[in-house]
Amino acid sequence: MTLTFEDIGLHYYSEVCVNKGLVRKAGLGLRSIPAYVSEWIVSRHVSDGNLDDSARQQMQDFINKHLPSKDQKERLKANLQQGNSLLILDEYSVEVNLQTNDLILKIPCLDEKKAGVKSHIIETYPLLLGSGVWGVGKLEYEPPDEVMRLPGRIHMVDFRPMQAASIDLELFCEQRKHFTLAEWRDLLVSSMGYNPNFYSPEQQMLLITRLIPIVQERVNLIELAPKGTGKSFVYLNLSRYVRLISGGKVTAAVLFHNNATNQSGLLTQFNVVVFDEAQTLSFDNPGEIIGVLKDYLESGRFSRGGKQQSSATAGIVMLANIPLDADGQPKFSNLFLNLPDFLRETAFIDRIHGILPGWKLPRIQDTAISNHVGFKADFLGEVLHGLRDRAGYTEYVTTYGQILGTKDVRDRNAIERLAAGYLKLLFPDLQLSHDELVEFCLRPAASLRQTVRDQLAELDPEYKRIMIEVA
Repeated sequence: MTLTFEDIGLHYYSEVCVNKGLVRKAGLGLRSIPAYVSEWIVSRHVSDGNLDDSARQQMQDFINKHLPSKDQKERLKANLQQGNSLLILDEYSVEVNLQTNDLILKIPCLDEKKAGVKSHIIETYPLLLGSGVWGVGKLEYEPPDEVMRLPGRIHMVDFRPMQAASIDLELFCEQRKHFTLAEWRDLLVSSMGYNPNFYSPEQQMLLITRLIPIVQERVNLIELAPKGTGKSFVYLNLSRYVRLISGGKVTAAVLFHNNATNQSGLLTQFNVVVFDEAQTLSFDNPGEIIGVLKDYLESGRFSRGGKQQSSATAGIVMLANIPLDADGQPKFSNLFLNLPDFLRETAFIDRIHGILPGWKLPRIQDTAISNHVGFKADFLGEVLHGLRDRAGYTEYVTTYGQILGTKDVRDRNAIERLAAGYLKLLFPDLQLSHDELVEFCLRPAASLRQTVRDQLAELDPEYKRIMIEVA
């Protein structure tokens, strides 16, 4: 009997795997919640893989009670007003108001933007500040105080973020030995939410490339593709350590640091900041932001308005749509032709580690979505987070690999970081041959950087055409 990647995955990772098809059948995708929230709900109500009427009713009861829709908000507020406490699963965020010395909680399902939160919750879960974190909050209502002239207000008195069970990275890495590379790659692709049978091995590698900025510190990528290839899908659904910004205008305060409130920006709060629809991206005060952003892309450090210099390890990912010709290839040799001015500046492009050729991926259709077993999204997100600063991978690449055809420091740094990311994803146990290191880590990393160098040569004669080789 031939074992599939699903059989092997369930045998060695049973507690942290989930049937992605079961999650789809549960119909939770109709709610505006990330995949890891849906899987979290399903895995807690369908323990034996049997999605029967009883399990469906349990999930429906849980959702009605703890994950309400906005049309239930008045009933919930009335419940709070009557002195009852509520446990609500939602994407909570907190802002600091220095004028009133107050912490202001936003509760999306209640359309509540001025609730209160206990300070010890923020001390324990600082990710709540300025960004959304999915979790279960215990809410109570404090009625108006006529003596102190205080209005009535909802307060969060306890919070538990959505988290996977404790992660044993050593065990995760060790169990990799039971899979062939093809089986492991299928499991990873399914865990991302894609159907591995729908994609060729080359296309699977492109999908896995999207994970590199999540698993490897300070990797900067641009993915260029037509609409509908699922560029933002994995960033929206996999990890709570990823923040996606959908086009529009971005301020320095949001990205780096808010000097008025002394609140850290997204780069210091998340592992990856993703700019979706980058072709529509603009910056408030672009001269300042782009200069600071270029410094950050190069060094991992930034400062604003004479304030103390800050550092971060977040990667930057930009997703942009580009036009293709009748053969499915980029319509123009200049890939950045239709993108904003700052993305056509060679000094900026040179700081990008790789260009992911998303035009090689097919449009997402129903059969492209996984119906197979895969790691639970919250578990995989925590594993990738844990592998970010795990030592040994970059050293392995630099010790056993060679980069030929360029002595440029940016080229070498880019290839080494990208190759280390592939190594963490494909061979987390570091059990591989030299040929595998070259074929599945160094060569795809060099290809991503080669596209950057080709574009630099296309845009500016100062950049000579080179051919990067690895061995």
